[in-house]
Amino acid sequence: MNLKNSPMHYGFIAKCFHWGTALLFLAAYVSVYYRQWFTEAKTPENWTALQLHLSIGVSLGVIVVLRVIWRKMNETPQPEPGTKLEHLAAHMGHYALYGVMIIMPLTGYLGTGVNTEFFFLFDVPKFEDTWLFTVVVQDFMGLSFKTFEAPIDFIHKDIFGAWLVWLLILGHVLAALYHHFGKGDRTIKKMTTGKP
Repeated sequence: MNLKNSPMHYGFIAKCFHWGTALLFLAAYVSVYYRQWFTEAKTPENWTALQLHLSIGVSLGVIVVLRVIWRKMNETPQPEPGTKLEHLAAHMGHYALYGVMIIMPLTGYLGTGVNTEFFFLFDVPKFEDTWLFTVVVQDFMGLSFKTFEAPIDFIHKDIFGAWLVWLLILGHVLAALYHHFGKGDRTIKKMTTGKP
């Protein structure tokens, strides 16, 4: 088992980042939907679900930074045969997914009005309590947290969280299935078994 990527397949670390990110995004959605659908406001269950969502979001932010660094340090396996349009669509889809992976944790943190009790081990201060908020948002931009939070929450919840992330994930899954079943190439195998 190779840790690093090769021209033919992704290495163990890239696979862990890929599948770990997928599982964390799923867990983030489960926790937030559980909170919305199955808990009452201002109850311990509601708070626990919120804190799990925030903890997962912080974890995603850290993993995405590490994932981007690892991607820059490693070669990317050769693409499977395809048309220029297919390769362009694949590149654009991956850029969009990386954009979402960066924007969602970032806007989630910036727009959160409470500290994150990181898996109930320690506190991560909310953005409003940081020197960066004071210097950039409050002093330089002249905004209160409430004014600053509104567009950030709109991006996080109403645009990306509500539908865009789901569309990108669906497109990614459908493209992978098309490669596997429609074209019969190694796209899925590169990120799973690595076998020919």
